[in-house]
Amino acid sequence: MTKIKFCGLSRPCDIEAANELGADYIGFVFWPGSKRYVTIEQAAELKKRLSEEIKAVGVFVDEAPERVADLLERGVIDIAQLHGKEDESYIERIRELTDHPIIRAVKVKSRDDLERAAGSTADYLLLDAGAGDGAVFDWSVAKGIGRPYFLAGGLAPQNAREAIRALHPYAVDVSSGIETDGRKDREKMAAFADAVRKEI
Repeated sequence: MTKIKFCGLSRPCDIEAANELGADYIGFVFWPGSKRYVTIEQAAELKKRLSEEIKAVGVFVDEAPERVADLLERGVIDIAQLHGKEDESYIERIRELTDHPIIRAVKVKSRDDLERAAGSTADYLLLDAGAGDGAVFDWSVAKGIGRPYFLAGGLAPQNAREAIRALHPYAVDVSSGIETDGRKDREKMAAFADAVRKEI
């Protein structure tokens, strides 16, 4: 069954909706440049409200590996998602500090981008258009990637089923597609979850 990740959650009501809808993953954005940015303190309080069955993912951009590992070890997050220029030595450093899973985001412009990323030692890849603006990349280049990945970029209730039919990803990751006026919208979250599960 395709997993669901609601990313960029920042309010208690967002967590409550994720719990009620049975998400598999949620994301906290720790990059200050994002409008969805949360502080460590905010994330820690939100994590307390999160169902134990849902994994919290921390989204980072070129953060010090020691800080990432600290949040993992303290239980503020369960998984680290890397969106910057982090290389294999960076991932190796995190592995030295913690045994929690790592997701490596890949900006997909062509098949070459995927082939370069295929050898990553991260536990999962996350395929995205890369701009963080809700754009969809050419899904055809991702066919036959041969390892589990999160599909992101421009997903919404309207195209979730199409994405799963086309690629059968391990998980689908949505953020702007479940928002209204820059805030998470419970009805859109529910519609997205429904679209994914009806496709199963």
